[in-house]
Amino acid sequence: MSESEWETYRQTRLQAIEQALEQWLPVQGERPRHLAEAMRYATLNGGKRLRPLLCIAAAEAVGGTMQQVLPTACALELIHAFSLVHDDLPALDNDTLRRGKPTCHVQFGEAMAILAGDALFAHAFLLIAQQAEQSPPERVVRVLHLVAEATGVEGMVGGQVEDILSEGKPISPDTLTYIHSHKTGALFRASVLSGAILVGASPQAEQALDAYSRALGLAFQIVDDILNEAGDPTRLGKPVGTDQARQKATYPRLYGLEAAYARAQQELQNALNALQPFGAEADPLRWLAHSIFDPLHQDSSYG
Repeated sequence: MSESEWETYRQTRLQAIEQALEQWLPVQGERPRHLAEAMRYATLNGGKRLRPLLCIAAAEAVGGTMQQVLPTACALELIHAFSLVHDDLPALDNDTLRRGKPTCHVQFGEAMAILAGDALFAHAFLLIAQQAEQSPPERVVRVLHLVAEATGVEGMVGGQVEDILSEGKPISPDTLTYIHSHKTGALFRASVLSGAILVGASPQAEQALDAYSRALGLAFQIVDDILNEAGDPTRLGKPVGTDQARQKATYPRLYGLEAAYARAQQELQNALNALQPFGAEADPLRWLAHSIFDPLHQDSSYG
């Protein structure tokens, strides 16, 4: 797949994702007032749509189609949006800018932001349940289990808790790995595997995609850590330096920027190596892996 082919592929799927999100998100009615508006504001305000793209690309890598997994792909983006809304709250990261716009709690108030996040999370599982209209129920049940695990105590929420408890304290490599693999990596894994599961991937393909997703999730979080410390806020659309100010558990804090970048590159290679059993059908997954480094490569200090 050439760069132009990849860009055509990406734009086609992004357009389908945006149209589906627009269609499936609630529309503001008389009641409950403002909730749908806040949900749509938090979701339809840009973003790379990396998680739904991973879901779709994984499904296509094992012989499926985008339409077979689109509800779940969009559900994963709603979960991501929910996590960002809650992460930005004053009780957590207290961020006021997201993707170059005021965060949800700044725009709508803290109470409405909390409830909008709750509603996005619930609506995501409604979309996954709707997969039963086009996917075998046993596959949908597996995906429901996978996504619930990836977002709860054993996943995103558990990682967030450890992240909060580690602020301002000495951190060990084990703690850092736990935080990154749960807070970020678990939803990456669920995004990739859900697409594969819904279209009936073989156990061997699932195993390879599992390895790919774990390495990719770690690489992504390390890059995010680096960008928070050394990125350009005008390009990122959010403040930088916040991790250092809060003494959060990050790879640059534990290992330094250069070692963190080297580790991210190694995890990228691990992700690409995991795709060796696949041919050109997995090229979108390869391009997605490389794309997480794009913000770093815009900085002459890297790449």
